[in-house]
Amino acid sequence: MNKFQGTGVALVTPFNADGSVDYNGLKNLINHLIEGGIDYLVSLGTTGETATMTKDEKKKVWAYTAEINNNRLPLVAGIGGNHTLAVAEDIKAFDTTGYSAILSVSPYYNKPTQEGIYQHYKYLAEVSPLDLILYNVPGRTMSNMSPETTCRLAHDFKNIIATKEASGSFDQFNQIMRDKPEDFLLISGDDPITLPMIALGASGIISVVANAIPRQFSDMVRQCLNGDFKDAVPAHLSSIEFTRLAFAEGNPAGVKAALKHLGICGDTVRLPLIKASSALDHAIINELEKLAQLA
Repeated sequence: MNKFQGTGVALVTPFNADGSVDYNGLKNLINHLIEGGIDYLVSLGTTGETATMTKDEKKKVWAYTAEINNNRLPLVAGIGGNHTLAVAEDIKAFDTTGYSAILSVSPYYNKPTQEGIYQHYKYLAEVSPLDLILYNVPGRTMSNMSPETTCRLAHDFKNIIATKEASGSFDQFNQIMRDKPEDFLLISGDDPITLPMIALGASGIISVVANAIPRQFSDMVRQCLNGDFKDAVPAHLSSIEFTRLAFAEGNPAGVKAALKHLGICGDTVRLPLIKASSALDHAIINELEKLAQLA
């Protein structure tokens, strides 16, 4: 089985009340996820609040994550941006110890053409010491990577091995599945549509909510990958409300509120993000308790 099939988790970065990185909380989280049966870890993606972290903090978090994981699961590092040369330098400088791939978001804010997106990833593919996973999330980047561009990159570069697709467009998913190389992976980037995407042929999910509910979510994904959709549907449906609440006031405030309730780490986020409101916090706790009863 490919190491990036199943449930990957985009790790939150736990912070202490003073805003510093909470390494004990990160250790708790990594062990919680591994014990919860997930398949691989993604360090410092969007959910990790990477935009608010210094280069030194990122370097320390990547190294600590690799140390605590201790090769138990495949590890992916999130390294992206909208300045191609700077991203390339970050990738070349990255200590690959313990890591299997790099997840790199399509350039945001600049709104490049499709040819610009292609040339961006071409440049990265030619310098990267690790395999690359594309990441298309137009709701954040304000720029969609077309299926044609995705598949062109997949065919042209053997070290571009997958795409995390968060466009929400099944037309786009259909085209990628039809036109991609056989061994290129389509990975869901949206928790609520993981089941239908796997039914279409996706290899799994890079999940946010599985930070808090790894066992329920990874079991559901495994059932889907085994073709047991009838058994997977109840778990899929039971997680919908928790997922809605987790994103109701932005990511990762909701899932951090859940992790605080579970005693894994605190709920501190860095500005411009703010903690979940009291009303949302209570709703998340209630939903977690419902899910615990179903487990």
